[in-house]
Amino acid sequence: METNGERIRRGRIEVICGSMFSGKTEELIRRLKRAKFARQSVEIFKPAIDTRYSEADVVSHEGNSIHSMPVESSYSILLLGSDTEVVGIDEAQFFDDNLVQVCNELANQGTRVIVAGLDLDFLGVPFGPIPALCAIADDVTKVHAICVKCGNQAYISHRTVSDNKRVLLGEQHEYEPLCRVCYLESIKKGQDKQTDNTPDQK
Repeated sequence: METNGERIRRGRIEVICGSMFSGKTEELIRRLKRAKFARQSVEIFKPAIDTRYSEADVVSHEGNSIHSMPVESSYSILLLGSDTEVVGIDEAQFFDDNLVQVCNELANQGTRVIVAGLDLDFLGVPFGPIPALCAIADDVTKVHAICVKCGNQAYISHRTVSDNKRVLLGEQHEYEPLCRVCYLESIKKGQDKQTDNTPDQK
């Protein structure tokens, strides 16, 4: 919208969340490329620790990519993106909780903020700043992968390797999307296997 020849920037927060392999980054890239096509100024940020596909680009599992700026903290996004019409943030679950305030400030300044990230960790616990971002967002899109066990709608990213660290960057060798039923069955099998391998106390 334009008033007296000047375009009014309407800030908003959009969150794209779901499990791994659900198309979150693919949807983020699609929206950002549309904004660029509309000749809007766009900046994309990702956490510096995420170097799985590229040190600088945001890359989807399907191989689509868009250039981004790796940053260490959420406040860097506020400093670098404050004069931008559209700000994209990938893998938002890896950022600190201040990301919520940063996104709010950007939106209040008139910036369209598009955030993508995991809503749950591998234990099914709400992950990082994503739950709070969903609460303040103008729009939330929940995308779903397909359960590799039964073909139903996936619920969680099940970790397939023995590592209890909450943050473990990985792909198909470390994670698989599962529905709730298959996830609970996998957890039970793992617990039963651990019990069978426990030596008897005599």
